[in-house]
Amino acid sequence: MSPSIVTVGLAAAALVAIVRVGPEELASRFSELRPAHMFLACFLPAAAAVVYLMLRPRAVYLVDYAGFRTPHTCRIPFASFLEHAKLLPELNERSIRFMTRLLERSGLGEETCLPPAHHYIGTHKYCTVDAARAEFELVAFSAIDDLLAKTGIAPEAIDILIVNCSLFCPTPSLVDMIVNKYKLRSDIRSMHLSGMGCSAGLIAVGLARNLLQVAPHGAHALVVSTETITPNYYLGIERAMLLPNCLFRIGGAAALLSTSPAKARFRLKHLIRTLTGAQDGAYRCVFQEEDGEGHRGINLSKDLMNIAGDALKANITAMGPLVLPASEQLKFAYSFVARKAINRRVKPYIPDFRTAFEHFCIHAGGRAIIDELQKNLGLSDEQVEASRMTLHKFGNTSSSSLWYELGYIEAKGRMRKGDRVWMIGFGSGFKCNGAAWECIQPARNADGPWATSIHRYPVDIPDVLTH
Repeated sequence: MSPSIVTVGLAAAALVAIVRVGPEELASRFSELRPAHMFLACFLPAAAAVVYLMLRPRAVYLVDYAGFRTPHTCRIPFASFLEHAKLLPELNERSIRFMTRLLERSGLGEETCLPPAHHYIGTHKYCTVDAARAEFELVAFSAIDDLLAKTGIAPEAIDILIVNCSLFCPTPSLVDMIVNKYKLRSDIRSMHLSGMGCSAGLIAVGLARNLLQVAPHGAHALVVSTETITPNYYLGIERAMLLPNCLFRIGGAAALLSTSPAKARFRLKHLIRTLTGAQDGAYRCVFQEEDGEGHRGINLSKDLMNIAGDALKANITAMGPLVLPASEQLKFAYSFVARKAINRRVKPYIPDFRTAFEHFCIHAGGRAIIDELQKNLGLSDEQVEASRMTLHKFGNTSSSSLWYELGYIEAKGRMRKGDRVWMIGFGSGFKCNGAAWECIQPARNADGPWATSIHRYPVDIPDVLTH
């Protein structure tokens, strides 16, 4: 039960009691009280109020965010991608045909980008540690520079730094690279989240939220989300491990969070994390390993969609009571009871989350993921447009895709003050994470990764792309 409800109830009961007693009897009773009683009567409620105000969670705000603007020189059309693949002796004709069919049905467009090392012939020879560091610096520093320019905050005002990048963990760490570049304070709280896949961006936001609770009021947390793909080019012929080569592209984003509402653009309302890693199938459905020939890559299980669906159900079950109106919760409860007590064949009721959110940012992990969530949540084509167009324009940029999608919605001028946004991310482990935001101040312009192309979107994406 909410503390505010309890407080209001007690105050109402006290008021009724005072009215019943009457002013004369009330004055008589007060005169009989000892000083100690008067002190306790005044001190205890005041102390309780102070403790409540100190212990209640602080509101966390998104000051602003910025996505990496992929340079035209990194563009990789399908023809170039396949031409480079054909020149690799490790890949056979069967693998090339598989990747061709996959790209034609992937939902990716011809403007997605790969890091510079992947544009050289004999790609694997150029995927060095130095090249991987260069990719991270290009993406992260560009996004941070844009963010600092937009917010006007000085680097020394940053109190917390969190970077999430799953597959590249050099020494010194990625957070150290940012600290060195921007000469951040020596007492900054910094950490690097690795191995958590495409859902790590929301995990980083959750960690920033928790750290801001114990930092001085008005502190700032910088979150950088990316995936460095330079050293992760798979050279084998296992189909399940060739998928990431075709889907993942260069990208990243930076977000600034604070407990101060000054200049904030969004408020973080809820953040729900769901981890299903205790189940062996879920744990291994996105798995980094070596194939039979010793080539390292990411193996995507054929059961990935079913596992993602189960994780999503668990996540929305936790999110629903926090955001859904009472009418939707009652319908869901009735369906649940009917299935348990009457007949398991009763079709489960899927709450209408369109009553709780105006905008949806679904991780652009692939066409199948977007299709499945659109079906399960009953969303319209316009409500998943941001996810589809982000996949088409940028490809799967891992944890940063949610920020590109939010940028698309704002660049289209669809965001309004008070609008609610639901971000849904999936990642290895297996994890499904959701964040609910409320818009305080929409973007004033379409500046950002979509600035030069938003006028061309949305575009039609055929089921099978013909060359």
